[in-house]
Amino acid sequence: MQTFREHRWQSFLQNYENRARLLISCPDKPGIVAAVTSFLYEQGANIVESNQYSTDPEGGTFFLRIEFDCPNIAARQQEIESAFRPIAESFHMDWRLRLHNDVKRIAIFVSKAEHCLLELLWQWQAGELIADIALVVSNHEYLKSTVESVGIPYFYIPVTKETKAEAEQKQIQLLKKYDVDTIVLARYMQILSPSFVAEFPGKIINIHHSFLPAFVGARPYERAYERGVKLIGATSHYVTDDLDEGPIIEQDVTRVDHRHHPDDLKRMGRIIEKTVLARALKWHLEDRVIIHKNKTIVFY
Repeated sequence: MQTFREHRWQSFLQNYENRARLLISCPDKPGIVAAVTSFLYEQGANIVESNQYSTDPEGGTFFLRIEFDCPNIAARQQEIESAFRPIAESFHMDWRLRLHNDVKRIAIFVSKAEHCLLELLWQWQAGELIADIALVVSNHEYLKSTVESVGIPYFYIPVTKETKAEAEQKQIQLLKKYDVDTIVLARYMQILSPSFVAEFPGKIINIHHSFLPAFVGARPYERAYERGVKLIGATSHYVTDDLDEGPIIEQDVTRVDHRHHPDDLKRMGRIIEKTVLARALKWHLEDRVIIHKNKTIVFY
């Protein structure tokens, strides 16, 4: 008997077998949209969603995301890409064409905190998160049974100061073995080395509380309580060599007051963290995010 998730996936793949996405960034100049849409029309495509943005109409950078239906797109992808290449070169485009059904394979890194992991697993099981969760990696064994109960491989790789380099090499080998597209740090409480980050540029998504840079280090919620903060929140961003300073994908906040004790702040913070991370990952999986310098253009 099919599970609900398997049924949702089958319906998803059937309903969107002819759909693709085209993402473009290039120097802004007249004629970009006309050239792209005319090309898609000539290919027999029907545009179902289009979003664009320019940092500055005169001399700025232009961003475009187009979702379209095109008959037999899977078999024709290379042909269409070859035909589009001269247009892309004429406008100096950085571009990519992705099939809607080319589902990304993700790895989730987690430590002991389970709220973000459980949210991602729940959305995945419900068919709300269209991804192939290839594996979960952790520096603790705490969540092993939870993950394996839904049929996902769980790899326990302990990390110490002395074994960090060796542990990261094991992780990289696993990620390559499982052909992972995206890494999600679901409250993984280890700092990734520059060499690890360099292996997966623009493919690692992190989540953390939004007290930074005010409350760096241990016990941020207790220190925020002592300071009497009125807003708490979470930030999801791509990971770079600059700790917690990569391009931001999504943020959210909620109000607090003097009646909320540190445990209240932590509970509310967990809710925001798991929600923000799930949103950011979903937009990444749907190719709605374009990285530009140290910021993102997100077409919701």
